[in-house]
Amino acid sequence: MPDKLFGNSSDLSHLVDESVKQWQASRQQAASEPGPGEVRPYIAMSRVVGGFDDKVAEAIGRKLGWPVFDKQVLDVMSGNDEVRRQIYESMDERDMSWVEEATRAFVETGFDRNDYFHRLVNALFALARGGSAVFVGRGAGWILPVGMGLRVRLVAAPETCAKNYAAMRQLDLAAARKEVAVLDKERSDFVRHHFKIDLNDPAQYDLTVNLDRYSVDQAADLVIAARQVRMQK
Repeated sequence: MPDKLFGNSSDLSHLVDESVKQWQASRQQAASEPGPGEVRPYIAMSRVVGGFDDKVAEAIGRKLGWPVFDKQVLDVMSGNDEVRRQIYESMDERDMSWVEEATRAFVETGFDRNDYFHRLVNALFALARGGSAVFVGRGAGWILPVGMGLRVRLVAAPETCAKNYAAMRQLDLAAARKEVAVLDKERSDFVRHHFKIDLNDPAQYDLTVNLDRYSVDQAADLVIAARQVRMQK
C-alpha cells in the first residue's frame, strides 16, 4: 500500500473504505476480548523508500487479520470528515472521551500544532483505541502509547531501493535514485520536525529488518514473532 501510484482518486477511496471495513471487523472482535491498556495491540512500521515494505505490511495484516493503514490512507482519514465520522460512530462515549483527552495532551506537549497534525493524531488514537492494526509511516510509533505497540524499521541497501522504485514508477535508475533520496529526506524531515528524533536511529525501534536478507514472508514472520515476544514482557 505505501507509496503506490493510484490511477485516480476512486482507487484511493476504495482502499480507504476497505481499510475502514477491516478495522470495524477488528473492532467487533476486540469488543468480545479483554482490553488491557489504553489502546489495542498494534504494529507501527517505518521504512526506507523503495523497499518491499508495502508487501511486508500487507503480509503482516493478512497473517494477523489486522487492517493496514499507510501514509496515504491516514492522510485521507485526517482530512475527510465523513471517514472520521464512520470511525467515531462505532465508538462509545468512554472511548471518545479518552481519544479527545489523549489528543489534547499530545498536541499540548510542544509538538507541532497545525490542523493536519492535530487531525492525524486524533485519527491514530481513535483507530488504535478501537482495534488492532498495522500503521505504516506518519510517525505512528511516536504518537501512540508505546506499551501495546511494536516499533519496526524496514531497511534495504540504497541500490536495492532505487531498483525497486525504478521498476514501480517505470523510471530509469538515475532518476529513481534522485527521487528516492528526496522522498527519504522528506520522511526524515517530517519525523525530525514533529518528534525531534532521528528517523534512522536504531535505538528508536524494537526491531530492524533488512529486506535484502529476508523474503517478504520471512520479514513478516520476524515482525510477528517479535511482537509476540514483546507482549510477553
